Amino acid sequence: MSFAHPERLALAALISIAFALAYAIGQRRTHVRSLAYSNLSFALEALRPSRLPAVALGTAFVLGVAALGCASAGPRFVVRVPIRDGTIVLCIDTSGSMAATDVAPSRLQAAKAAARAFIDDVPPGTRVGVVTFATDARVVIPPLEDREAVRGALERVAAPNGATALGDALMLAGEGLPTHGRRVVVVLTDGVNNRGVDPLQAARSLGRAGIALDAVGMGTNGSGLLIPGTTEPDGLDESTLRAMAAATGGTYVRVGDAGALRRAFRALAASTVWEWRRVDGGLAVALGGGSLIAFTLLAGLAAGRWP
Repeated sequence: MSFAHPERLALAALISIAFALAYAIGQRRTHVRSLAYSNLSFALEALRPSRLPAVALGTAFVLGVAALGCASAGPRFVVRVPIRDGTIVLCIDTSGSMAATDVAPSRLQAAKAAARAFIDDVPPGTRVGVVTFATDARVVIPPLEDREAVRGALERVAAPNGATALGDALMLAGEGLPTHGRRVVVVLTDGVNNRGVDPLQAARSLGRAGIALDAVGMGTNGSGLLIPGTTEPDGLDESTLRAMAAATGGTYVRVGDAGALRRAFRALAASTVWEWRRVDGGLAVALGGGSLIAFTLLAGLAAGRWP
């Protein structure tokens, strides 16, 4: 927390101390007058009262005054808020290697489960679309705010088959994004681009348009596995994925199991469309302080004493 006018805090502290001293003096004088003008039985009873209610009321009143003083200093809080006009396109690899079962139950099924978790975690108002890519790229669903429609689109993702046109997917995703607001492409792949546009050039194009790219690489690189249905070894081009993300100011993460993939997508959901922002808390603090003072006055009246 910070303050727009920190010099006012000292004044607020002095005022709070003055109220505390004035309250203590007032309570002592009231107590003395009660003893001076009471009968003996009342005086004896007055010697044994609990001071807890008076202390509680006085403390609450002083805290309320202190809150009003802090409000005048312009407190500012850093809070996490959803980014307005956020649009995200998930690019999911559906090439033949995504049928591999080293990530249970299969790479593609784990990817779809992680994508569903991602959709659940983004704040309301964020538009989410889905693009898949294998030998070519295609739009499964354009960016929408309708969560159910996007989840339903994941069930229409094609079975793993074909090559890996990663660059084409990035270009297609960029074409479906608006020209304003927070725009992010999240790509998940387990292989090496071997069709179409160079993915690094496509990523640089996204970066020039102000679109961030977050990349997730999955699988067991160097495992000796073959892409199902081919004699081509399974592999992950991590250097290109890192360079792609760096070209747009995005991030790259590598995952090796379904749990790590799900956590990575949840983290991306938190970082892509949420941001930490400094907000003015003066009104909230003033309302809190005023409410506390009002409550203290009412409680004091109900208890038969002024705070």
